[in-house]
Amino acid sequence: MSDLKKTFEAASEAVKQLPERPDNDMLLKLYALYKQATEGDVSGPKPSLFDFKGFAKYEAWEKLKGTSAEKAMQDYINLVKRLGGAF
Repeated sequence: MSDLKKTFEAASEAVKQLPERPDNDMLLKLYALYKQATEGDVSGPKPSLFDFKGFAKYEAWEKLKGTSAEKAMQDYINLVKRLGGAF
């Protein structure tokens, strides 16, 4: 396993122990980066506008279309560090 992948996995655990809960915009960024890093480009049908949470998550992930898994992992790690995650 690469060092980047190990650090990414540590960051994904550290995010659960952040000193304070991130705001909704930050949570969407974390979600989108995690999904892009682990699953690649968004797939599946876009949720209905009435599914506010699902729609917002889909939109956030869709903005990262074309981003490599490695870049998404690094961006996720940097964001968790900025939020005070210790790993």
